[in-house]
Amino acid sequence: MAINKVLIVDDSAADRTNLENIVKQAGCTVVTAISGKEAIDIARNEKPDIIFMDIVMDEMDGYEAARTITNDSELKAIPLIFVSSKKQKADRVWAKMQGAKELISKPYTPEQILSQLKQYG
Repeated sequence: MAINKVLIVDDSAADRTNLENIVKQAGCTVVTAISGKEAIDIARNEKPDIIFMDIVMDEMDGYEAARTITNDSELKAIPLIFVSSKKQKADRVWAKMQGAKELISKPYTPEQILSQLKQYG
């Protein structure tokens, strides 16, 4: 399955734009959300091929959104990758327990993002 549509979730406009630029250069269509709650709604409507999500956000954090997405029968097959400033080993373990496939720590390189697109594409 090729990755065509990517959902990027981050409450920081700068971080969202940076990720969006990397993903668009890889030839993917991008949809964005600024909170976990919005991400769930967009995921249900848009059915992205992969989700890149921040953890620390207002309204609903990435962990809660990940639990909702990975427990939803229509959405659970979508690979969810956290992209966050959290980088401790405990954060990685907790991220996987919430259903994420990976946690990429900020600052990241374009190659780290592209490798996820390749891995799940």
